[in-house]
Amino acid sequence: MWRWLLAIFVALIVLDGVAPWLRKLGLGRLPGDMNFRLLGRNWSIPLGSTVLLSVAVSLIVRLL
Repeated sequence: MWRWLLAIFVALIVLDGVAPWLRKLGLGRLPGDMNFRLLGRNWSIPLGSTVLLSVAVSLIVRLL
């Protein structure tokens, strides 16, 4: 269980670091992505971007 928690923690740190670069590519602004302000902070729920990235990774893995 500790490995999963560590993997999730590392993944969140990496995603937080590359989020500005991904926004320049248009991810995070697709239909289905939700952005809102709550408690003085901007929150993002990138549902559309997650689906797009999942399909892209699945295609890459399938081709290899």
